[in-house]
Amino acid sequence: MLENTIIARLEKGGERFEILVDPKLAYDYKTGAKKDLANVLVAEEVFKDARKGDRQTSSALQKAFGTTDVFAVAERIFREGEVQLTTDQRKKILEERRAKLVALIARNCVDPRTKAPHPPQRVEAALEQARFHVEAFKPAEEQLDAAVEALRGILAISFEKAKIAVKVPAQFAAKAYGLLKEYGISREEWGNDGSLTVVCEMPAGIQGEFYDRLNKLTGGQAQTKLL
Repeated sequence: MLENTIIARLEKGGERFEILVDPKLAYDYKTGAKKDLANVLVAEEVFKDARKGDRQTSSALQKAFGTTDVFAVAERIFREGEVQLTTDQRKKILEERRAKLVALIARNCVDPRTKAPHPPQRVEAALEQARFHVEAFKPAEEQLDAAVEALRGILAISFEKAKIAVKVPAQFAAKAYGLLKEYGISREEWGNDGSLTVVCEMPAGIQGEFYDRLNKLTGGQAQTKLL
């Protein structure tokens, strides 16, 4: 049983409280992807030392949590304590978090001197150099500000938005509208001739992608201006 389980642990009032949990379901519950504890606990027991099978006393549970209900205690352990991931699980999750974080930085940030985005490889190398600690249980979006702050001593970097005026000829207007909407239309105007003029606002790091897609869709006939 222990081979396919991990421990969730909380130390409270000088006592240790541990539960044996399913690795994947425990991670899903801790991160909010799973909303209930069904099938998360491998054993419906609270331990002093789960590996030794040493159970915690009812009096210690009552004193620390005000209840002896295993699921109520487990919920508190998840909320306030730590979950010990397997080595493979931690490695996989941290790789995914880091990749997402790199993509977010490359998308949302630029070099303020050139207004050009930093390539993902440069961002990844800089995060390594900054020894930025990626957290397994925190979404990449919530780690973005801290990561950018850590990079400031290594890269010239800032969050910037790009505001781009676009005029699309009538024959491409209807087809282009969906694409333009993806990037955030802040103003739009349809001409009497069927042409479409819009202002799009987007993270500065994705301008290149925006121009490429727009030019491909309109055969290079759309007019653009960076405002």
